[in-house]
Amino acid sequence: MAFAAGQFNMLYVFGVGEVPISISGNPENPETLLHTVRAVGTVTKAICSQTPGDFLGVRGPFGTRWPVEEAVGGDVILVAGGLGLAPLRPAVYQLLARRKEFGRVTLLYGARSSAEMLYRQELARWGKQLNFGVRTTVDQPAEGWEGNVGVVTTLIPEIEFNPQEAVAMVCGPEVMMRFTVLELRKRGMPEEKIFISMERNMKCGVRPLWALSVWALFRLQGRLCFSV
Repeated sequence: MAFAAGQFNMLYVFGVGEVPISISGNPENPETLLHTVRAVGTVTKAICSQTPGDFLGVRGPFGTRWPVEEAVGGDVILVAGGLGLAPLRPAVYQLLARRKEFGRVTLLYGARSSAEMLYRQELARWGKQLNFGVRTTVDQPAEGWEGNVGVVTTLIPEIEFNPQEAVAMVCGPEVMMRFTVLELRKRGMPEEKIFISMERNMKCGVRPLWALSVWALFRLQGRLCFSV
């Protein structure tokens, strides 16, 4: 199931309902369909209760892509809050695979606590990549946390980038995205170079009738819910 970085699928649990979930896997490996799901509602709890061998209905992909191609030749800033890192993860894979085509690449990620951070092992690996900066912060530091404390927007004044040549991709809670845009504008970044994802408001848009009736059944091969 080929997809572009930034798209989502409608996942359906039979007898329960469906929910839009961003695809968080690598676009270069579409044979592995990967979603990151947090059990917060009726449908997502039902998804997380499934076991390997069960079936999920999958419809998609829907939505638009992150502007990775438009960022070629300039700096890239990725700003994620909480679960917002999941929709940005495919773009990270693409940027890493094509690292020489971009200028400075920086990922800023904020979470409520270190325990709620997604992909902690990957964050550590990404930060070791050449010319790929990773800065993390938490709202509520736990014992042993030695990193930044505060909202993710406090990291923006500390990073280096060319505001006229850079592209920003932002995903997270609405209030976080609003203040992220304000901080980037303060740095001189044009509005047309700032892209946000309203992934909390994803819905299945208008499609031809044949597309609305086509479902794919996927047998679960492993755990759907994970945080590292």
